[in-house]
Amino acid sequence: MRVKSGRADRGATPVRAVRYDGSGERHAAVGAVAGQWLLRGKDGRLTAYARHADGVLRWTETRPGGPEWSGPDLFRIPRLTHLSLAQGADGYVHFLGRRAVPKKDGPPVVDVMHAIQYQSGRALSSWHSLGNPRKNTDQASGMGAPVGAVGRAGQLNFFVRTGAGGVMLRRDDKDGAWESWHNLNARNAEEGIAVTPGGSGAVDLLVQGSGAAMHWRQTAPGGAFTREQDIPVQMAPASVTALETAPGRCTYYWTDPATGGVMAYRLGGWVIPLGGIPAEGPISVLRAVLDGYDCTVLAHRDPDGNVMVAACGTENEGGGLWWSPTGERTGMPPALAVDSAGRVVLATIGADGALCVARQNPEPGLAMGPAVRV
Repeated sequence: MRVKSGRADRGATPVRAVRYDGSGERHAAVGAVAGQWLLRGKDGRLTAYARHADGVLRWTETRPGGPEWSGPDLFRIPRLTHLSLAQGADGYVHFLGRRAVPKKDGPPVVDVMHAIQYQSGRALSSWHSLGNPRKNTDQASGMGAPVGAVGRAGQLNFFVRTGAGGVMLRRDDKDGAWESWHNLNARNAEEGIAVTPGGSGAVDLLVQGSGAAMHWRQTAPGGAFTREQDIPVQMAPASVTALETAPGRCTYYWTDPATGGVMAYRLGGWVIPLGGIPAEGPISVLRAVLDGYDCTVLAHRDPDGNVMVAACGTENEGGGLWWSPTGERTGMPPALAVDSAGRVVLATIGADGALCVARQNPEPGLAMGPAVRV
């Protein structure tokens, strides 16, 4: 699949300054949101999110398809060390943060914080603590970053790795109350969790482990999680991501620690090497229609910070793909989305903490226009 960068046209790109609030504070991103951080709301507008030193930054399209954006808006919540997002079919965006509050003596107090954005560009709900599955101070402080998915009925399922290498699940029930923690009886879990809400409403879970990836599936939407057969592969730390590429079937992507390249795998198939040399963190994956075909688009940054993009027919990675430079550089994983006009959108965070956005051009293949600094 042909991929073309819009770097040569960059001279015509309008530039806007990073926003300041009334105090004169510069709202610049300092960290990435884990996983997908560019989302499309029910009204068709895209929203981008990043971590700020004092909380969460948000940029929102002023109208579906852009090109103008509002923001960044800052939602303050101190002491967050990690943040991930989960969006349901209703468009609600759930914020899941790992908070670590230092103590004068002993390890920090660590818990999961949760908030909801009900509509694009609107305020967030209040933040609420969802606790920690471990009461022991030493084990509690070792809790990993929460990662979640929203089922068809709007039920949020989120997972955390414990300090002892286990995996714990917590979710809200049909009445909106939070259930108790569920132990998935995992061992030797490592950082790196891919949670995928399937089109059927059932959630798929893959957790990186020592020498193998552990796999669970929901028996039915809203049902229990059953342990499936492990996948005997080694993955670079926190590199796994997943995409539903057929009804009830996911393709998993990760970085191979031996070769440094991207790998793809579907249950019942073979591990497929995809090349590339991604930096730490997961690559971004997306299904989109290109030239009338169902395709998978992939993006990552290399060790020098250069953003690379590739595309192939969905579930046809074995036919080969070619990584092309976009001309953008970033210190954080890029994000992909499809806007209201059906165009692929690539978002990155620049060295100055500003959002940069490139959109697909109306040319054959995947031709990306110049990035606009928001």
